[in-house]
Amino acid sequence: MFLGTYAPKLDEKGRIILPAKFRDELATGVVMTRGQENCIYVFSTDEFEQLHEKIKQAPVTSKQARDYLRVFLSGAAADTPDKQNRVMIPANLRSYAGLDRELTVIGAGSRVEIWDSAAWDSYLTEQETAFANTTEEVIPGLF
Repeated sequence: MFLGTYAPKLDEKGRIILPAKFRDELATGVVMTRGQENCIYVFSTDEFEQLHEKIKQAPVTSKQARDYLRVFLSGAAADTPDKQNRVMIPANLRSYAGLDRELTVIGAGSRVEIWDSAAWDSYLTEQETAFANTTEEVIPGLF
C-alpha cells in the first residue's frame, strides 16, 4: 500500500527519483496515465494488469465508459525504474498535469499520484476543509 507525501524534483530530462518507500513495490515496472484533477496516476505493473482486467468488463455500449477508457488508456505509458530508481514521465503526461520542477508525490493506497506542487497545495487546502467538515458517510459502511 502506498502512503505518505514526498517532494522529489523533476530533472531536466523529465525523470523523477521514486520515493524510497515506494521502490520495492515499483521495482519491476510502472504504468503512468492521466488521473483525475490533472495529476498522474502511477500503478505497479501488477496493479495495472489487475485494473485492466476490471476495465475490460466495462460495457462497450456505454459512451461514458468508452470516452473514459479512451482518455485513461491512450495516455498510459510503461517504464521500468533505472539503477538510480528514476522513471521518465512522458511529455504528454507532464503537460497534462502541468508539471514543473517542483513535484508532490503522494501515496493513494493502490497507486501513487504525481502532482505539480502548487496544484497539490491548492487542492489540499480546499479539500482539507471539506474533509474536516464531513458530516455524512462518504464511503458506505466504512466512513
